[in-house]
Amino acid sequence: MSLLLLIILFGLGAIFVPRFIPAKLGWLQTSVRIALALAAVFMILATSFVIVDQDKVGHLKLIYGASKLPPGHIIAMNGEAGPQAEILGPGFNFKPLLNILYEVEQLPVTEIPEGHYGYLVARDGLPLRSDQFLADAWREEQRMLDASHFLTEGQGQKGPQLTVLKPGRYRLNQYLFEAQAKGDAFRATSVPAGFVAVIKSNIQDQPVAACQPIRDERTEKLSVPLVAKGCRGVWNEPLLPGTYYLNKRAYEVALVDTRIQTWQYQGGYVRRRINLTLNQNGQIEQTAEREEVVTPQNAADVAVLLRVEGWEIPQDLRVLAQVTPEDAPFVVASVGDLQAVEDKVMTPTVRSIVRNVTGSYVALAAGQVEDGLHSVRRVLDLQDKRPQLEEAVLEALIPEARNAGVSIREVRFGDPALPPELLLARKREQLAQQMISTFQKEQQAQEERIRTEKARATAEQQPELVRAEIQVEVAKQDRTAAQLRGEGEKLRLQEIAAGQQAQASVLGRELTYQLAMVKEVLAFIAAHPEAVKVPSVLVEGGDGSASLPAAAAIFGFLGNSTVARGLGQAAGSSPTPPAKAP
Repeated sequence: MSLLLLIILFGLGAIFVPRFIPAKLGWLQTSVRIALALAAVFMILATSFVIVDQDKVGHLKLIYGASKLPPGHIIAMNGEAGPQAEILGPGFNFKPLLNILYEVEQLPVTEIPEGHYGYLVARDGLPLRSDQFLADAWREEQRMLDASHFLTEGQGQKGPQLTVLKPGRYRLNQYLFEAQAKGDAFRATSVPAGFVAVIKSNIQDQPVAACQPIRDERTEKLSVPLVAKGCRGVWNEPLLPGTYYLNKRAYEVALVDTRIQTWQYQGGYVRRRINLTLNQNGQIEQTAEREEVVTPQNAADVAVLLRVEGWEIPQDLRVLAQVTPEDAPFVVASVGDLQAVEDKVMTPTVRSIVRNVTGSYVALAAGQVEDGLHSVRRVLDLQDKRPQLEEAVLEALIPEARNAGVSIREVRFGDPALPPELLLARKREQLAQQMISTFQKEQQAQEERIRTEKARATAEQQPELVRAEIQVEVAKQDRTAAQLRGEGEKLRLQEIAAGQQAQASVLGRELTYQLAMVKEVLAFIAAHPEAVKVPSVLVEGGDGSASLPAAAAIFGFLGNSTVARGLGQAAGSSPTPPAKAP
């Protein structure tokens, strides 16, 4: 105010003060007028500029406005007194009488930190419609930040803005916009790998015709409709992994885990066992034990209690399930999140289906009938037919889970807590079979040991056995040779007998015998010449035709000789008496 008065005074002085100076002092009049005018100009120039710091924004408030702001407005656009839409950038800014007509306020640049978004509230603009709680979205962010455009051509709306600021530094007219960016409430939406973000929108920035609910067999009963992106409701397209700057007052974000989930139903019961052991006497002894099976902390629920043949049997099982990105919006629209699906939908469904499958009838072999039924479920089927039961549960569970937006990948049963009384007979039989098998193996081991010892002894006596075998072979050869010699001798004697028989038929038996005796004697003499000891006696026979009697006479003469005695011994009879000399 004082500067303005000084400028006015200097200006008036430049006009009126020279009049009070005599005309003869014209040079003084001119000098005073120039000095006062220069002082006024200097004062005007000194109040017409401002230097704004690099990290500041110059805000203007018109003090001496031509008119007042209309009711409901706080930003002046047409020279009204009050906060102005115009802002000053960094550096030198010139405006006539700037520091006199305006109050210049330098405010810090608005900074949005990394990982957050800037939430804006406009203090001026058009009022929100009755169906709005956030202003319409801006397609061009920079145009929105221009206060003049926002309040005129852009027809910006007063109040909370749907459009948010991404991380960075902004020169905002802070008389118009209030920016909030600190705290978890304004943290950016980060969708990690293995998840998708399902958006429930509370606003609609698309035409009504484009926002009709999506209807199919599964979505007919949804309380919250599935809609296209940009419509009010649950968007049918989830956001994939990444970072998104979503206004959390407009959009509710539900992160859905799309990885394969393991739902365990385990524990919460007592497992009984009967153990069989063998004492030193080979007798079977029984010992009972109990084990408390605790439910793991991360388990979906306790084990499923089955009723088969009047027995109550706890059954552990594991279900592998997955919510695909395409099904994630349906899950959020139906129950809220994956945990709600597990607790409210899948756990009761799994229990019901497992009880139904394990307690239902199964086909028996052809021709079998039990109690008038062609099928029946046994307790031991839980152990002996586990793969078939798992397959049956999986087949029944897939369509039920599909109705909840869940894909079932696998069902696996744990060991059922069968009553040990049912397994006792089987265990005793198995133990007996093991004992028999052990005895047979021990017997085989003993027989093998005997064979080994025998082989070892045989190896040690191998030289003797070889010599014995050689002797056996020699004896066999000798026997064969003897047989051959006997057969040859037999043939020789047969031939001799045949010749003697032919000779006897010619000479007669007596002469044939005598001739044979002569041959034997001659052969004996040839073999034993020392045995011939005879006297020099001449024996003459009768006529020439009777030579045999002469020979006989000689032999008779030699009756007492060693030849005669040898002949007798050889023939096996008494020697012929010696013949008397004539």
